[in-house]
Order: sequence, then structure tokens, then C-alpha cells
Amino acid sequence: MFDAMRPDPNGRRQWAGRLGTREAIKRDGLELDPGSLVYCPHERINAAGYVDLELIRKYPLMFAV
Repeated sequence: MFDAMRPDPNGRRQWAGRLGTREAIKRDGLELDPGSLVYCPHERINAAGYVDLELIRKYPLMFAV
């Protein structure tokens, strides 16, 4: 999962408010933030390839202590 970045007219990039797969971000014309690679279970990714908050609530991570 990567942060999706939107280029602005000044040549800078702004966060697009989404965290998704490489394929989804490129398909939607956005850019990857290569420094943002994070793990996300596939159960939390929606059909469009982005992290879905409802799926996060449905499949919370359980950590053993």
C-alpha cells in the first residue's frame, strides 16, 4: 500500500487522501509516494484497490501481547 499523491500546477505533490495499491493509484492517474510503503491485510482493501475504513472496522488487527 502506498500514499496516493496528486501533482499540483507548481510541480509539487499533495496527498490525495487515499492509501492504495500500486495498480489502483496508477490507474486513477495519481502518483505513488515511494517512501510510504506499508503493509495492509487484503481484507481491508476494497474492490477499487484502496484501503476502506468500513473494512478496517470489520477486520480489525489483533495483536498478541
